[in-house]
Amino acid sequence: MKNNLIIVESPAKSQTISKYLGEEFIVASSKGHIRDLKTQGYGGFGVDIENNFKPMYKTLRDKAEVIRELKKAVKKADKIYLATDPDREGEAISWHLYEVLKLAEKEYERIVFYEITKPAILKGLENGREIDVDLVHSQESRRILDRIIGFSLSTLLHKKIGSKSAGRVQSVALKLIVDREKEIQAFIPEEYWEIFIEFLKNDEKLRAKLIQFRNEKIELKSKQDADKVLAGLTDNYRVKEIVRKERKKSAKPPLITSTLQQEASTKYNFNSKRTMIVAQKLYEGIELADERIGLITYMRTDSVRLSEQFIGEAKNWIISNLGKEYYSGYRKTNKGKKVQDAHEAIRPTSLKYTPDVIKKHLTPDEYKIYSLIYYRALCTLMSDAILEDEKINIENNGFIFEISGEKVVFEGYLKLYAPYENNVIKTLPPFEVNEILAEVTVLPEQKFTSPPQRYSESRLIKKMEELGIGRPSTYSITVDTLKQRYYVRMENRSFIPTEQGILTSEKLEEYFSDIINVKYTAEMEDTLDEIALGKKIWYDELRSFYDEFKPLVAYADLHMEKIYPVHLEEYCPLCNSQLVIRNGRYGQFVACSAFPKCRYIKKEEKEEVITDVKCPNCESGYLVERVSRRGRTKGKKFYACNQYPNCKTTFSNLPDNQFDQ
Repeated sequence: MKNNLIIVESPAKSQTISKYLGEEFIVASSKGHIRDLKTQGYGGFGVDIENNFKPMYKTLRDKAEVIRELKKAVKKADKIYLATDPDREGEAISWHLYEVLKLAEKEYERIVFYEITKPAILKGLENGREIDVDLVHSQESRRILDRIIGFSLSTLLHKKIGSKSAGRVQSVALKLIVDREKEIQAFIPEEYWEIFIEFLKNDEKLRAKLIQFRNEKIELKSKQDADKVLAGLTDNYRVKEIVRKERKKSAKPPLITSTLQQEASTKYNFNSKRTMIVAQKLYEGIELADERIGLITYMRTDSVRLSEQFIGEAKNWIISNLGKEYYSGYRKTNKGKKVQDAHEAIRPTSLKYTPDVIKKHLTPDEYKIYSLIYYRALCTLMSDAILEDEKINIENNGFIFEISGEKVVFEGYLKLYAPYENNVIKTLPPFEVNEILAEVTVLPEQKFTSPPQRYSESRLIKKMEELGIGRPSTYSITVDTLKQRYYVRMENRSFIPTEQGILTSEKLEEYFSDIINVKYTAEMEDTLDEIALGKKIWYDELRSFYDEFKPLVAYADLHMEKIYPVHLEEYCPLCNSQLVIRNGRYGQFVACSAFPKCRYIKKEEKEEVITDVKCPNCESGYLVERVSRRGRTKGKKFYACNQYPNCKTTFSNLPDNQFDQ
């Protein structure tokens, strides 16, 4: 019997694939990358710059045992299939496996599949090919670029201002956040007024907004303007006009990486990392009642294309379950300039596994993400919803107030997707022309223009996608890095740059504005795409970049002011080295300059706040103010007896001092 070896990068994926194939196939896992660039050579880049940027690789220390086992399996195999992910990163992993396992001496094929189902695996086995070296060069170029930029800028910024890292994509994303914060700080609010009327209709409280005066749009910029309107109003409010108009509402395209992350953030408050971890599990395989199957197609994609097989299956599902009037067919969407279109949109691998049918096999997070993907893909092929917009114009002495509503004429795709829509359908009670409204309350409201919104995760990812910064596989990593480096903090689910984040962005802007900017970063992504297509020579592009970048680093190293760390006229009580101010996760702190040899950190001494309230239990101590340092109450103030540990009395709030003499 022939012995075939399939190598994937994920143990979960190998477990799923094993169940589809016979005994003549062994499925093994590399557990991700097995090699990376060395930290040798000029700058520690692991690249021979003078020899066309030839990368110098080392096997990862924690993969030694994995490689030994794979080599044993290769020796026994008659044929090897490299089945890593269907993107540049996956192609590079396959190439590294080819090199390390010496597959030039064996019969091998590179196979790809975009979903982990039996038909997809069998089709992949029938369509083997050689490794695409252009894809590999594109991935290598990205890795080398990120290594050169990351190592150079991180070393420089750490030495000069104490920042932990910088990067080709992360620093541009940080700049977006910092620039937005500066816009907000510079924003000057402008006053304006709005006037509403409030009344009851069929026991429902309704509000109409002032929009016109004698067919002219009205703008109220001050209280004086509002008072003039109020003086002109009478007690006579009459329905002047009812305008009804039908409109169609189409389903959005199926989900891609960025929109999946955006939707999960908006609807479930998932961060991008959490979303992608869940999607990875759904892709690699879920254990159902009597089988293990990958429930969704590959989740790193920027294409909204759907396969003919899925379109046919969806057509049958919609017509059978809902009726032919709910099916409209696939709408082709124009490809964006930056779209690689390497594989399909994210969709369910089979419509027979409805979310509710398999809910008991899924975690709550998996159910939410799977439901979103399932219904979004299905609704793409469904008919438009038909809505009727209704506007009621209410007249008073030439002033027109308007109230709007809508109702569903035909559900269309909303029959399935209504729970995932952000807008709630608001239907108005019936009105008649010339109807007089009773008991109307006039409500003038002072308002101020709002500054631009801060970036939430979903808004930042959307902006990165629009600008062509990064690619589907990098959005989540970029956002997570900004948090880990403490360049940003989250407030009300939005990014606020820290002082260190602002300083980092400003220094990069001052010395590297030609490299760390939106236009250059987007153009570099285009260049990487062209390398992947074999249209550009990878080492020529790296040389062009490096010749521009190196002088900028040298100039910044010479001219950037060193402001980190700040030395104090105090000395370490352990080793007598000078103490310095450093930046940490929770702000600045004082530590020994000899770190890491000496790990002394000066504890912040706070004066104990003693109240005049006697402890009601021991009656000898007094309650003091403290702050919780652990658990769910971390950072919360509470009160404790100063006779601790003899008395362990605590209060969340200060009690009345009934024992005070």
